Amino acid sequence: MSIEIKTVSPTRRELNGYVKFGIDLYEGNDCYVPPLVFDEVETLMPQKNPAFEFCRAQSFMAYRDGKAAGRITAIINDKVNERTGRLQARFGFVDFVDDPVVVNALFNAAEQWSREQGMAEIVGPMGFSDMDHEGMLVEGFDELGTMATIYNYPYYPGHLVRMGYVKDADWVEFRMTVPDRIPDKMARIAEIVKKKYNLRVLKYTSGKKIKADYGQELFNLINEAYDRLYGYSPLSPKQIDYYIDMYLGILKLEYVPVIVDEAGKLVGVGITMPSLSRALQKSRGRLFPTGWFHLLRALYGRNDTVDLMLVAVAPEYQNKGVNALLFADLIPVYIKNGVKYAESNLELEDNANVQAQWQYFEHRQHRRRRAYRKQL
Repeated sequence: MSIEIKTVSPTRRELNGYVKFGIDLYEGNDCYVPPLVFDEVETLMPQKNPAFEFCRAQSFMAYRDGKAAGRITAIINDKVNERTGRLQARFGFVDFVDDPVVVNALFNAAEQWSREQGMAEIVGPMGFSDMDHEGMLVEGFDELGTMATIYNYPYYPGHLVRMGYVKDADWVEFRMTVPDRIPDKMARIAEIVKKKYNLRVLKYTSGKKIKADYGQELFNLINEAYDRLYGYSPLSPKQIDYYIDMYLGILKLEYVPVIVDEAGKLVGVGITMPSLSRALQKSRGRLFPTGWFHLLRALYGRNDTVDLMLVAVAPEYQNKGVNALLFADLIPVYIKNGVKYAESNLELEDNANVQAQWQYFEHRQHRRRRAYRKQL
């Protein structure tokens, strides 16, 4: 058996093959949700992704007897390292066949590159920023994934542990049942908070309008609200412009409540959207020739599941009931659109404040994922 490791050039042609390997590996798996191919390719291209202003990266592919068998990207986020004072590399975009020789060679390449860059430890799976997928699945392998999370086979964590990687952080995920009306306690809290702080909920119908009014503020709020979370990389002005152009124009805006104070200053936002999991499976992550149809149908047709992509509340308003105001607005929208279930996506396992908001819903913790660390 011959194992070969090749570096991947950050060209569209080579990265298409890199991303395609990760999709082909899960062919026939009903729980795996592929990424949008063009999005993942451009994330790995320095000329497209503004995170490369402060990140370095190198992707590798493993070949077994000439056939693709694994992939990994080693990343150094200099901005985060400056904030933490650590010499830390990240690994991400990782997939591999169940073969210890392949896995060893793949990770050895990422670790050696990281050492050559002067790093002392490596953590992952993580991306360039929190907008990328992070956390290896360790529980919930029989649950349908979401567009915002990683799916991996059950054999992945065992290989990490075998190579000396240890737990660095865990995230948990919940699946909620949407109630048939706003819970009484939530409604009371929402009304109290609204009056006490003179808050109001804005709903937009135009992507251009929400971009113009609150595009920059929205992502600045995310930076403030998420600043102290594990591994957070503050979004730069260029990244903010990048994500405004990428996401705000495609959101189903009735699913996005914006909360402002009496002066119109942004206080909180909930970015939620109809689940694209089945649509991405049908399209295999491609827009053409018919992928766009499946995605639009999921966004604007009947869809019984919604993804809670993120909730951000200004630090001075956290733990004051603003989340209740967000969901008191969203629940009637969900009911009107036939939504029965909501996916929380990632929450740090020790983030009790965030998890407390699910007390109003019938819910179950159905997935867990992990970031691993190893000294180099």
